[in-house]
Amino acid sequence: MKELKIAIVQHKPVHNHLSSSLEKAISYIVEAAEAGAKLIVFGETWLCGYPAWIDYCPEIAQWNNETVKEAFMQLHNNSAAINGKEIAAICTSAKQHKVVICIGFNEKIIDGPGSGTIYNSFVFINEEGVIVNHHRKLVPTFNEKLLYGQGDAAGLKTIDTRWGKMGGLICWEHWMPLSRQALHNEAELIHIALWPSINQMHQIAARHYAFEGRCYVIAAAQIMQVKDIPSILTLPEHLKNDPEKYILNGGSCIIDPRGEFIMQPQFDKQEILYCTIKNTDAALKEKLTLDTSGHYNRSDIFDFSFNNRRK
Repeated sequence: MKELKIAIVQHKPVHNHLSSSLEKAISYIVEAAEAGAKLIVFGETWLCGYPAWIDYCPEIAQWNNETVKEAFMQLHNNSAAINGKEIAAICTSAKQHKVVICIGFNEKIIDGPGSGTIYNSFVFINEEGVIVNHHRKLVPTFNEKLLYGQGDAAGLKTIDTRWGKMGGLICWEHWMPLSRQALHNEAELIHIALWPSINQMHQIAARHYAFEGRCYVIAAAQIMQVKDIPSILTLPEHLKNDPEKYILNGGSCIIDPRGEFIMQPQFDKQEILYCTIKNTDAALKEKLTLDTSGHYNRSDIFDFSFNNRRK
């Protein structure tokens, strides 16, 4: 039996304030570890905040708009570097509390090419405080292309844990069949799905992934309110007088290898959500009927390969 207690942090960060968000992240790690969690998951770009304003504020796509450039600069200044002190602090916390952490973050480059580009990224940090996977979202979705650069496939892999191999994807990467196949081929038993919020279609994607991959899916979502939108941007009329309104309302959930909810989607809650998988090896039973990397894959017909080099 390989029992795994999971904590999904569905508290919001301090949007566009990196040091305060880091402080909150560390406090949630401590709280979840003291509650017995061994895997702690934060949603898409949790550090420090998903820029949902790209879907609401009217000036976003205007060429050379000074307000939008200012908002981008704020986002960049409050992004974290993979080799920066913020990620190092989270690694230290993982080691101190002997937990595995997956956290989404806005990533910037401190040195070298790409220092003006932000990536939509996540890291897996193991119980020894070591970064064991670093993934950048392959294709920013729609308006995200205004802010984020394209990632690469260096993170399309699983990590070894005592509960089985873990992998992850971000948001609409779950609609990319070949991204899914890359991880299915990595013997994934536990999958982390990071989202800004988990609406009905995102639930479908997560449940489909669990069924197709015959794996557990931990789907982590964010919380954001109107008041978290940068104050320099223009709010549409229907939001101007409602600062407490959720524009990202969570929906975090956990799904078993048959595509069924173990933990139903949790909306409009700012809290740490807990759920225990009694035996992660149970995912193997479902591969009797479907193994998309083995007996349900015609490798004599289909060829599959990908470039996993870091850009």
